[in-house]
Amino acid sequence: MKKQNYSVAVVGATGAVGNEMVQILEERKFPVGKLKLLASSRSAGSYVKFYNKDTKVEILDEDSFKEIDIGLFSAGGTVSEKFAPVAARAGCIVVDNTSAFRMDSQVPLVVPEVNPHAIAQYKNKGIIANPNCSTIQMVVALKPIHDVAGIKRIVVSTYQAVSGTGKKAIDELQNQSRDILSFKDVECKVYPHQIAFNCLPHIDVFLENAYTKEEMKMVNETRKILEDNSIRITATTVRVPVFYGHSESVNIETGKKITAGEVRKLLSQAPGVTVVDDPASATYPLAIDAAGKDDTFVGRIREDESIEKGINMWIVADNLRKGAALNAIQIAEILVKEYI
Repeated sequence: MKKQNYSVAVVGATGAVGNEMVQILEERKFPVGKLKLLASSRSAGSYVKFYNKDTKVEILDEDSFKEIDIGLFSAGGTVSEKFAPVAARAGCIVVDNTSAFRMDSQVPLVVPEVNPHAIAQYKNKGIIANPNCSTIQMVVALKPIHDVAGIKRIVVSTYQAVSGTGKKAIDELQNQSRDILSFKDVECKVYPHQIAFNCLPHIDVFLENAYTKEEMKMVNETRKILEDNSIRITATTVRVPVFYGHSESVNIETGKKITAGEVRKLLSQAPGVTVVDDPASATYPLAIDAAGKDDTFVGRIREDESIEKGINMWIVADNLRKGAALNAIQIAEILVKEYI
């Protein structure tokens, strides 16, 4: 007989994404029978509210996953590399929000609106990977176009909020902004340069090919999720002084000609997408409007006048929700509905 309720563990429960996961479990009325909150010894002993009750955060260890059905991981790649296999061996299905397993051929990389069928592959290792935040919102918008017109090439530039780095980065932007407006010197601890009133074309480490790791995540993850290695992709990822919400300028070249009007109609019917596109009234997606929302917002849809089969668009989403916590919980919802 199918279970009515499930035991859920949130690993990294006191972090920005972990907190969001707990909130979304409650908002979406996920069938939680027991909620276990896990973190390092630094955060253990603190409390997180769930349905107006204080739930104590426990120390993550090798025995944390006994009788846990689903583990939502968001505590960094090193933690996932060590504990996700431990959880899987204990019979817990892991939905991992780090980059630790994304490119593992045995681990499905899933965006529910795009490739929900891939979830079935969780049986390989007991792990499902949640993609990078900037990849998720882009593929949600591009999948319907790819299905109809076949995307041959993607050029993307991102404008990513500091919350993607974590709470310390949010604090750094806040502190630097206050100090600059008070004519004080700024401190740079999280980022190599001042982030307040500035843009940093540098997210994650630089690789041998002069791209950053974040840029190559977008390239490799997009191909895996869309199940098409022939798509040519180039990315430039930029950190901007915004607290919540990633924005992206995306240019695509398609195999079949598709008009801007056809793209608008297609995306207006696509799951998880809201089209916000009326330039005449200065209406287009904004990070401040996407913050706290579940959908991916698309606007500035127009044909690229430099090539025959090109489309430009502007894509915005809340990086902590659709870019992380919400996507993970949507995966868990499909797991309990169709697989466990």
